[in-house]
Amino acid sequence: MADYKLQTAHLYGDLMNTYGDYGNIIALSYYANLIGVDVETQVISLEDDFDDTAYDFVLFGGGQDYEQMVVTKDLPGKSEAIKRYIENDGVFLGVCGGFQLLGDYFVLADGTRVEGIKAMMHYTLNQTDSRFIGNVVIEDPTNGDVYRGFENHQGRTFLDAEERPLGMVKQGNGNNGEDGGEGLVYKNTYGTYFHGPILTRNGNLTLRLLQTMLERRYPDVDWASQIAQLEPEFF
Repeated sequence: MADYKLQTAHLYGDLMNTYGDYGNIIALSYYANLIGVDVETQVISLEDDFDDTAYDFVLFGGGQDYEQMVVTKDLPGKSEAIKRYIENDGVFLGVCGGFQLLGDYFVLADGTRVEGIKAMMHYTLNQTDSRFIGNVVIEDPTNGDVYRGFENHQGRTFLDAEERPLGMVKQGNGNNGEDGGEGLVYKNTYGTYFHGPILTRNGNLTLRLLQTMLERRYPDVDWASQIAQLEPEFF
């Protein structure tokens, strides 16, 4: 057994995994194992409790409208714990529908408004007879890192003043096709429309998140030097 272990939660992983978003946890586990760290994963689904003190990483993936509507009926029971986790700097990745549900509200293709949990205050409007589909390339304005992915969403998301984009669009549409941003960063919470999945395709981002998790869980270990020895992979 490894000396170090990370606990991850896959929120509604049996419902919100349309585009293989579980691959984000596979990528995280791959790099963690290279430095002797085990990653254990628990699916937190309908009627399950979410313990905001138990996890080092939370993944909330995307799904079809039907599955999203099922989730919205259960999610309020977990919302306060999710908010505490986010505000206490837990590492969180919301993808597509998971990204939208963390916010104020989103509007479905048919015009139905659906309330989010308001952990952050971004909001998502719909498009009429259109979607953003295709390859995306963005550059993180804080460090110059480049991330690549694939977008397929009809929603147009607009960030709140307390959030910043994960990156600025070099190719593709991003959050809304208007302001040039893609995804969000708030504390240690990341949102994105990138499928691929994002952590599988962008080892630089995976290593950054992994270092944050390990430093929070085991602050007396020099994780920066260990992770610096790893070579990030890109696909």
